[in-house]
This record gives sequence, structure tokens and C-alpha cells, in this order.
Amino acid sequence: MPGEPAFIQALRAIATTPAARALADDAAVLQVGGETLVLTLDTVVESVHYLPADPAADVAWKLVAVNVSDLSAKGATPLGCLYSHALGEDAWDKSFLLGLEEACGHFAIPLLGGDTVRMPDGAPRSFSLTAIGTAGKAAPVPCRSAARAGDEVWVSGTIGDAGLGLAVAAGKLPAAAGPAAALLSAYRRPSPEPRLGAALAPLVHAMMDVSDGLLVDAARIADASGVSIAIEADAVPLSPALISVAGKGLDSRMQAMTAGDDYELLFTAPAGQAAGIREAAEAVGHHVTRCGMVSQGSGLSLTHDGRPLPLPGRLGYQH
Repeated sequence: MPGEPAFIQALRAIATTPAARALADDAAVLQVGGETLVLTLDTVVESVHYLPADPAADVAWKLVAVNVSDLSAKGATPLGCLYSHALGEDAWDKSFLLGLEEACGHFAIPLLGGDTVRMPDGAPRSFSLTAIGTAGKAAPVPCRSAARAGDEVWVSGTIGDAGLGLAVAAGKLPAAAGPAAALLSAYRRPSPEPRLGAALAPLVHAMMDVSDGLLVDAARIADASGVSIAIEADAVPLSPALISVAGKGLDSRMQAMTAGDDYELLFTAPAGQAAGIREAAEAVGHHVTRCGMVSQGSGLSLTHDGRPLPLPGRLGYQH
């Protein structure tokens, strides 16, 4: 069974309840009485999702943040979380708990319980967190599969900072103060905003978070929705910190669009919603950028300055 997509396809034979959404989304949507609950689980693994030298408090922060990002992509407000902790050195674990407390407070997601386990000596440590949120009642919970021809493609925030931040953390770029510090923070302490997802949910057709890379996640929306998505590389938003370190040329943009770990929102919406989308984002202190179009057809395409570009061999991260 080669790779993640094939394994998930096999799991679909087991996850047959409507709440599972055919495993085609990043969260389950469960109706309980008059409430709509959104449930998601993410895991961070040493040397896969974080470097062994990353501070323990930052690992805990990231564990919470990546799950909150999934809730935001469903327009859900955090309700609580459960987590599994792989025990290790006492000092490291204490620092992890400080980061966990800080993150739960920042994202207003109470810790409800979980589990602890002892890892074999020398084994990489792994931490899982299940986040529970409640969705608004004004609109359906957004999914990946609702993009429609004629929609515009939007993304929140900026793209690629965390990818360069990983290079800083790995010693591949100078870790001087200023831009490099901002990039490192984007990698270690992503800050998704649940209020943004909730504000956008009534206005969008399809929505997900950018976790594995803008291009691969746009391709996932296209495949799930049975449409074609064209991304305009020159419109993809880059931060001043990234531009100061890597520039804003095509090579830099390609790296940014395939790096992953951004935890921004990628969504499609009718062209007539543009003003409302910008207003909703500004109301919660965020900005959004139109970066592509949805049309009839299938798959992903890429342009730069109005000219078609071949897709890179690697669209983003896959396990």
C-alpha cells in the first residue's frame, strides 16, 4: 500500500458514517442534538514535523495550533481538546507543558483530558491532539469538495514563511535577528485565527487550511470538487521578511508555494463576494488575497505574469 493517499482510500471502507465526510476533509462533522460539532486530530512527530532541537514549548504550541487551524477551516470555534503525551526527560516535559498552557490560553481551547505513554529508549517522540469545535448555524460547514466553476481562489496571510523558517532552524540560513527571526517564529509558532474561518464560512464554497503547501492543497480542492484550479504565482502573497531573505522572483515563489506549514486558509468563493470577504477578514484583523480562478475541467495549473508555467515535480509535502 504505497503512501498516504492509498492508505486513506483503504480507510474509507471503514469510515462510512456521514460524519466522517468520506475522509475527504480535514475534520469530522457530527450532529449532536441541535449542535454541530467539528472534530479533528493531528499528530506531530520528532524529525518529521519538528526538529529534535526545537524548544519543547514551541513543539506544544505547534501541536495545538495545527489542530486549531483545521477547526478554523471549518468555520468552527474551539470548544476543547484531548492530547496524548510521550513521556521523556522531566525538564523537557515541563517546558512542553508551559507551551501547552500558553497555546491553550492563546487559542481559547481548554484542555479536557488525554493520555500519557512511555516511549522506548531512543525512539522519536510523538504527540497527538484531538480538537473539538462548534460550528455556526448560519451556513453549512465548509468542505474541500464544494468549489464551483467561476469561483475565485483566495488565501489568507502570507505563504512560505514557515518553509524558510525551517531552513533557519536547521542551520541552512543565518539565524540573525530581524527577518530570519520572524521566519523562524512562523515555523515554530504558527498562529491560525479561528475567528477568520468563522467569519468567512458563510461567504465561501470550499475551504481548507494550507498545511502541506499551497499548490498541493489547491490540487486537493480541485480533485475533491471535480474542477480545474489555476493559481497565479505572481499574486501569491509573500511577507516582507521572506522577500528580504529570498526575494520575490519566480524561484522564491515556487519554493513558498510548495513548502507547507503555513496554516493559512485557502478558499474559493463567487466573484461577487469579494468585498464581503475583504470586509470579514479586516473585521478580525487579517488580510486575504485573491490568487487564482476555478473553471470547468480537472486538475491544477499555474501561471506567472499571465503566462502558463509547468507544474513543479513536487507540489508540496506528502507522507
